[in-house]
Amino acid sequence: MSPSAQTDYQHSGFTKYLIAEGHLTANEASSYCQDAQRKNLSLLSYLAVNKLIDCKTVASKSSVEYGIPFFDLDAINLLTLPIHLISEKLILKHKVIPLYCRGKTLFIAMSDPTNLKALDEIKFHNQLHPETILVEENKLSKAIEVILETADTSMAELIEENQENQIRHTGHQGHTLSSNLETDIDDAPIVRFVNKILLDAIKQGASDIHLEPYEKNFRIRFRSDGILHQTSNPPINTANRIISRIKVMAKMDIAERRIPQDGRIKIALSKSHDFDFRVNSCPTLFGEKIVLRLLDPTSAQIGIEKLGFEPEQEAVFLNAINRPYGMILVTGPTGSGKTVTLYTALNLLNKVERNICTAEDPVEITEEGINQVNVNVKAGLTFANALRAFLRQDPDIIMVGEIRDLETADIAVKAAQTGHLVLSTLHTNDAPQTLNRLMQMGIEPFNLVSAIILIIAQRLARCLCEQCKTSIHYPDNVLISAGFKAEELSNLKLYGSVGCDHCTAGYKGRIGIFQVLTLSNNMRTLILEGGNALQIAALAKAEGINDLRASGLNKIRLGITSLEEVDRVTKE
Repeated sequence: MSPSAQTDYQHSGFTKYLIAEGHLTANEASSYCQDAQRKNLSLLSYLAVNKLIDCKTVASKSSVEYGIPFFDLDAINLLTLPIHLISEKLILKHKVIPLYCRGKTLFIAMSDPTNLKALDEIKFHNQLHPETILVEENKLSKAIEVILETADTSMAELIEENQENQIRHTGHQGHTLSSNLETDIDDAPIVRFVNKILLDAIKQGASDIHLEPYEKNFRIRFRSDGILHQTSNPPINTANRIISRIKVMAKMDIAERRIPQDGRIKIALSKSHDFDFRVNSCPTLFGEKIVLRLLDPTSAQIGIEKLGFEPEQEAVFLNAINRPYGMILVTGPTGSGKTVTLYTALNLLNKVERNICTAEDPVEITEEGINQVNVNVKAGLTFANALRAFLRQDPDIIMVGEIRDLETADIAVKAAQTGHLVLSTLHTNDAPQTLNRLMQMGIEPFNLVSAIILIIAQRLARCLCEQCKTSIHYPDNVLISAGFKAEELSNLKLYGSVGCDHCTAGYKGRIGIFQVLTLSNNMRTLILEGGNALQIAALAKAEGINDLRASGLNKIRLGITSLEEVDRVTKE
């Protein structure tokens, strides 16, 4: 065997392919492979970085050899990429960017198809299946710079700056405790990173931000359309400084880390559009957890037609809020949209001839023309005390953020009986249980039937993405057990989630599912006779009032949401 044959024999795979194509000699390939190995680089990266072969040639030849699609990054608008699907740490570490997501498959741009570690880490961090699209090394590097600069990111600086300062900061159980807190919380990388978190949450339509320190890592999650998903993992040594920065912005005590605190941050996106963040800190085993609730004042101005009421439910709702007196209750778990429903009603009622007062803990949506009071239990300003004050100020409409105790419930009921329209919320599973809860608090049945005019139970279900939803078939027995009638199955067309670059896992936006219960004469009689929640629910069904499940099935029939989503939000 000749020396050249021996050299050829030692090379395999892509290296051998480049030699056969005439892009490298055998000796060059051997030299480059050894140098790349010393620098801990793949041959592909080495060739591209050192410009030994044209980047386009490397990408196109890699595409042929590895059977991976080749794509020109110049053909895409970088600002439209779902950059939040891969943490900035991984983007910088592996030189990858997400192109688009379809279902559970995430298509990523890479210049080195041999970097299998990148695929494994991406799959581990975001639970999506990564598929490689080959791009040119030089264009990928430029794209990463543009994306991170446009996003005003500070993750790279955060990591670098953290490594530089790691020696001079010491802390308990691996946490950074600054010797100069004021310097730490005001440094530029931290400021930019926190600003980016807040702006990303607004841009993605998140409802909550969770910052969670653990023993060995620090994660940040957004809640979008009711579902939490992880967005980034900053270095654990930066956790205290990021949290301190948020506490400073929220005007909280940064020196106090032993008890929960509340605060508020306001961001002005424009002269006419502000975003509020309600901030809460809670001491955990490895540091303070911070949760920020995004409060968009415009969410209460979406219009009643977009809430999700069925036509007959909307008519009942409008009739009730235009009554001169009585009580309207909205019930459901935290995050089910009760506040938006109440403020939609208040917006419709907000006229110059009406005096509207609200007591909330805290005020989530500020509205011109409505007198809003923040409850402060420590200062003695409870819901009950605020209600007493309202009744001495000639109110027409009163809104109580939540009925939590007998005293508040009793004053609210009496206000509804004496010529005021009272709106409030409770935390119960459905409308019939609301009546039982009030009776368990100590409100007499005869007061309930004379005060309450409407009870609304609600949930928020994710809407199927109109761009990618697809027709789906279920066995008849599954549909019947779900609540559909046998006679409608032949004409029933259901849809399921797919996923595309316009949505998150096949869903985009949320819509309300409602149970709207009015008190008929038969219902009042049953309540006065001491009927329980099951009896009230059975009578409501007999009177043709849809429960939450039935309302959810109607949303499925209209193709608005999926059976899986209705199961998720209405299953007992």
